[in-house]
Amino acid sequence: MPNTNWSELSHLQLGRYAEYYAKMEFASYGYDVYTSEVDDHGVDFVARNPDDGQYYEIQVKAVRNLDYVYIRKDKMVLSPARLVYLLLFSNGTLPDCYVIPSQTWKDPNALFVDRNYDKPGQKSAPEWGINLSKKNLPLLEPYREEQYFRFAKLR
Repeated sequence: MPNTNWSELSHLQLGRYAEYYAKMEFASYGYDVYTSEVDDHGVDFVARNPDDGQYYEIQVKAVRNLDYVYIRKDKMVLSPARLVYLLLFSNGTLPDCYVIPSQTWKDPNALFVDRNYDKPGQKSAPEWGINLSKKNLPLLEPYREEQYFRFAKLR
């Protein structure tokens, strides 16, 4: 059993752990996992589905608290081959894991938000966001990793 006192890890350490964890989860479902040495374009790793040969680009996001998580639009194109792997860490337990197809942002809602920051005075780069809150957590349930991998087997 790994150390689950996540609050002891720095932001960087937690992110690195999350990437390794995500790769191991994909590998546990039989996916071939390919790691890139440099994360300069928003892809943490590539995974190949053993059933249909489809390759997926995966962006990993890790959070300790219900908070706002975002990915800059210039780092993620909405595509069927692009996935976000979200890990929610709580001390004392293994993370809750979710696989979110990037195309989810084509139909934004309270949880999955599309922010352009194109109004006067707004300087942030446009982003795809995940607005994590107690109220929004039920909207995340369909994206639990078990659901994703079960569905992927049926295709």
